[in-house]
Amino acid sequence: MSTSAQLLLPVGNQLSRLLHTSPLLLDTTLDQLRTLIAVYETRSALRAARVLGREQSSVQKQIDTLNRNFKSLCGEPLVVKQGRGKDVLITQTGEALVELARTTLTKWLDSIHECRRKLGTTLTVGTTRFMLDPLAKAWHHVADDFRRRDVELKVVHIRTKDIWTSLESKEVDIVCGSVVTHAGRNNGFEDFDVIEWRRGGLALLTNMPETRLGTSVGTGELPKLPLVVPGDGLIAEFLRGWFGPDYRNELDIAAEIDEIQYGMSLLRSGLVEGCMIVTSGLGVVAANNELREGSGLRVVELKNDRKPQLERLVGVFARKEERAKFPADHPLNLLWAAFQREVSD
Repeated sequence: MSTSAQLLLPVGNQLSRLLHTSPLLLDTTLDQLRTLIAVYETRSALRAARVLGREQSSVQKQIDTLNRNFKSLCGEPLVVKQGRGKDVLITQTGEALVELARTTLTKWLDSIHECRRKLGTTLTVGTTRFMLDPLAKAWHHVADDFRRRDVELKVVHIRTKDIWTSLESKEVDIVCGSVVTHAGRNNGFEDFDVIEWRRGGLALLTNMPETRLGTSVGTGELPKLPLVVPGDGLIAEFLRGWFGPDYRNELDIAAEIDEIQYGMSLLRSGLVEGCMIVTSGLGVVAANNELREGSGLRVVELKNDRKPQLERLVGVFARKEERAKFPADHPLNLLWAAFQREVSD
């Protein structure tokens, strides 16, 4: 541990005690820490002021105050000017305090969010793009009650690969999304409550003629086809389940994509001839010519004939027994009941 970091250990302990005893000091100190972090990241009081939406003089005044206090406490300032137009220099003490500031702010923000969640004043829902409509339908049942009680609903976009980690880390209270599971089973969900919305499989979108690829194909035949696949997400989970973590070496990957729309456009362009794996629901939409990007592409049934037999479970997920900690009128339980109502309808 550096000398500056050792000197700042009692500072951190004192800071923690003061922040718990004085609301006014809390606001002032946290604001100074945010300012210091902004200056550290931008290396300029002017650029930090732009990031924070403040006047440069206000930022500089806070830095001058911090410099004066820490020069007296530790023997050196936090930030040193190096001349007009040059980036500021962050001292060793400044580096150590920035690390302490980031930890302090993170802990306080996490604590505030946890308190608001327990009190029922805020509820955070993570959703994938294709689950926004089910969330909107469930929200319709609780919207008036939430507004009357001034409950804040936060909706955040998450990717399929982040569903479990976002719940385990308590970044979100509920997740609406799709996960891969063995056909007819709910294995792997032991730590979570689940509302099953529906189950489904996969399909292929292709620009290949029927003479080369018929109207259906088995999952076991995928290694024989040129594929357009995403780098991660739900489809990648299926491929890992079927062909193992090294599936890229097992398959003929004609192109790797970041988003479905680009994959469809790529196939339509004719630059690549092959198939793109999509959800069966998206396949139906494409078959009905409801996707502009998929116009001209053919839908091929993908039969689930390879072990393990996998399918897509679309649903709503929460941490196991979380809802039992709160009364029935807590926002978490109210929204959960709204989802159950939508499923039963």
